[in-house]
Amino acid sequence: MATIQASEFKARCLALMEQVAATGETLVITKNGRPIAELRRYSPGRAESPFGLHPNVRISGDVLTPLEQQAWEVME
Repeated sequence: MATIQASEFKARCLALMEQVAATGETLVITKNGRPIAELRRYSPGRAESPFGLHPNVRISGDVLTPLEQQAWEVME
């Protein structure tokens, strides 16, 4: 993780953004020696649904407890 002073970041902002996008290295921007921000490669957020392309699927009931033997026979 590289660090850079805010004044230098301001002067080289566009080039630094391209560098971070290309290398994936996180850049910590400091002011008066203290970290104030991070610049890192963008990565899209995760899907809101654990079912991917099926966001309308919902789990109802207890999916962890095993079914009773009679329920298994009905499903066969």
